[in-house]
Amino acid sequence: MIIPMATTPLRLVHITTVDLSLWFLLGEQLRAYREAGFEVAGASAPGPWVDQLRREGVAHLAVPALQRRFAPLADVRALASLVGMLRRYRPTIVHTHTPKAGVLGRIAARLAGVPVVVNTVHGLYTPDGSPARRRFMLFLERVAARFSDFELSQSREDLETLRRLRIVDPERSLYLGNGVNLERFDPTRVDRAAARLGLGIAPEAVVVGTVGRLVWEKGYREFFQMAGALRQRVPGVVVLAVGPEETEKTDAVPAEVIADLTRRGVVRFLGMRTDMPALYAAMDIFVLPSYREGFPRSAVEAAAMGKALVLTDIRGCREVVAPGRNGFLVPPRDAAALRARVLDLINDPGLRAHMGQESRARAVAEFDERRVIATTLDVYRRLLQEKRGVWIGSHQESRARG
Repeated sequence: MIIPMATTPLRLVHITTVDLSLWFLLGEQLRAYREAGFEVAGASAPGPWVDQLRREGVAHLAVPALQRRFAPLADVRALASLVGMLRRYRPTIVHTHTPKAGVLGRIAARLAGVPVVVNTVHGLYTPDGSPARRRFMLFLERVAARFSDFELSQSREDLETLRRLRIVDPERSLYLGNGVNLERFDPTRVDRAAARLGLGIAPEAVVVGTVGRLVWEKGYREFFQMAGALRQRVPGVVVLAVGPEETEKTDAVPAEVIADLTRRGVVRFLGMRTDMPALYAAMDIFVLPSYREGFPRSAVEAAAMGKALVLTDIRGCREVVAPGRNGFLVPPRDAAALRARVLDLINDPGLRAHMGQESRARAVAEFDERRVIATTLDVYRRLLQEKRGVWIGSHQESRARG
């Protein structure tokens, strides 16, 4: 029992924008926090993964007004909804995630009188565009950070930036990293031949794959250009794209582009999938040509599955790839460089195998989700001890009100 001071479990709420993030990004962690003795809930806009969370013993608190895109009027409504929900539920700890939910959730938690507020920076949201827009996003992060007790960062580069700009206090912030379940994502536990058979892929084919939402920001322009060139130069190559369409996003890959590439056999689009270990097992090379990442979970999963990696040379990706050891880094928006590195790996099976082994070793050493969970629980314990008088009063009042 991590927190033995209360006779009943302390309420812990993790806030994200959508339920997909609660399940796929945080599912293992939420389960671990429940096993550590917390009464765990996830808060987000409702969606198709809520039932899955509930089956794992995680309550869901619906906040329909939450949405991914920034929309001032809708965001004000979402903030009010979050404050009302947290006042009714009265958690002892609120832990926020992702850019939108991180800003609104931290402010709402403090306004609602939550004793302990923690945020995880999954990636600083500094999009392409004018310097003024970037400054505005950093301003929002600075404001929101004032409402939290502790900041965790998945990326070392993000943490350095936040500290250098004095957005966070070095004493109230920590590098968290990223991790996956290394038992689930283990190449020795998946039948590669069966995975390929299920996809209708020949045993001898070279398979190049990516995983990510179908938005241009994920580097799909360059990925599609690479795929077209490979189809002409490498007979039998198979190119896979795994991830959901996001038609509501302004940079969504148009349906007609997907249909054309599918018709011509350039890319196989597999959509949203839950059998990710099998899909990684079917691949030989994993590619992620994103323009912006915090700490890409798909690349971590691919590394754990022993894949050679070709990622863009951006923050987050640089923490997954040791260039020349387990993969290559290429400039973003450079389809020629992407194609060249993938061809290097296609033409050298020995190099692919060596880099795949290095990826697995790196994942075991650095990307174990158990370490992420342990670090987070240590932060909870520290903050609860600091605020013992506050949270005991809140906890007792919460139970008295039922």
